[in-house]
Amino acid sequence: MSTPEPGLDLHEWETEWEALQSDLADAPAEALPELRNLVEQMLKASGFAVDDPVASEGDEPEVILAFRAATETTRALERGDEVDPGDIADAVNGLTGIYEYLVSEHPGP
Repeated sequence: MSTPEPGLDLHEWETEWEALQSDLADAPAEALPELRNLVEQMLKASGFAVDDPVASEGDEPEVILAFRAATETTRALERGDEVDPGDIADAVNGLTGIYEYLVSEHPGP
């Protein structure tokens, strides 16, 4: 099995991020699941245990906690629940913060 190229992943993530920006501006509730999935891929590739219930007790709990909060909002939207626009904005902002952190400060393992 070959070793992943961090630069290649980063380029793909940046390309996908850019593609989502107009959707986020026009219809944030509809674009949120895609944004969440992108950030989840980035977290996993960067060594975060997003599926581990005790991961938030690790070195960077705010990253996992922000991801989980955005995931809760995303799941509510997918269920068809009524979600406050402020909660959607918080989820988008949280995921944006994680994205920026991963791209600039935590490029990979």
